[in-house]
Amino acid sequence: MGLKAYIAVTILFVLVVFGYLFSLELGDYTISFFDYSSTLPVAVWVVLPLIIVILATYLHIIFYGLLKVIKQKLINSDLDSTIDLIKSKLLGKNNKVKFKTKKFKEISNVLNQVEISVKDGNFSSSNEELNSIISSIKDVKDGKYLNEKEIKFDENSSLAKQNLLNKIDAQIDFAVDVVKKAENYDADVVKHAFKNVLNEKSMTTIKKIYKNITLDKEIACDLFKKDMENSEFGFDNDELIEIVKSLNFTKEDYIRLAKTYKGTLDPDKLISLFEKLSNNNEEATVAYLFVLCEFEMMDKVRDTIAGTKANEFSSFKALLDLREVGKNYTLEELSFK
Repeated sequence: MGLKAYIAVTILFVLVVFGYLFSLELGDYTISFFDYSSTLPVAVWVVLPLIIVILATYLHIIFYGLLKVIKQKLINSDLDSTIDLIKSKLLGKNNKVKFKTKKFKEISNVLNQVEISVKDGNFSSSNEELNSIISSIKDVKDGKYLNEKEIKFDENSSLAKQNLLNKIDAQIDFAVDVVKKAENYDADVVKHAFKNVLNEKSMTTIKKIYKNITLDKEIACDLFKKDMENSEFGFDNDELIEIVKSLNFTKEDYIRLAKTYKGTLDPDKLISLFEKLSNNNEEATVAYLFVLCEFEMMDKVRDTIAGTKANEFSSFKALLDLREVGKNYTLEELSFK
């Protein structure tokens, strides 16, 4: 029964009781209290306590009804806060969300200690903003770039980083800008941008910005391949030597470099390059000898290895010995030692 119905029924009940008692003509009754006295019909004196009890029940119902309304408002508020916390977690943010009820405070404590991710497949909820956030997250994970007007991730989150990488993939001029301002970005982001620049831009642009990043062997290999494909506007020997100096190349790395350039560089330029490299670093000597052999400069090979220890450059020594007895072998058939 609702409050309105209850009030109507109790008023009707009081009227019925009062009417019945009044019809009995019980007369009046006087109550004295110290200097105060009051005379009322007996029917009134009987109904009056009933009215007081009924009014008390009204207050009781109203009081607990208000408590229920207040509690429901707190629960609704905490439900909204929970959704806000989930949105914040999804966006990689650490926003502090306040909760008002004990149970929801416990739930928030748990949520703050776990990672929330989006499963593959369709997602649907009654909260349109949450639907939009999850749709945007899926777009970013699928490689789409979203600007800040569409969604704003926490700048330190993995999603923000992925969105930045997506922007680099989508906008080559932005990739160039990232390399130019490499100090403002993480090393892996700069590396990603530079790879895109290598794929999309000319050597003219690359030569202007490659010094902005710290090259590793992987990215240097890509850079050398780009240079090899654009030798007309590529690096000169001094530039190549400076690049190699920073990479701590091993013997095998120098040999790979020689194989990379042997089909594109002018022979004199290639020989000069590896001669300088070998003068700067003994690890490059094998690659230098390899280049000499490729161009059949066996006398220079012999002069270079003359006076070395018996166990040094044994493959090249064996090749020379075989050539002297009329047996021709290629370096590919021998190991480089």
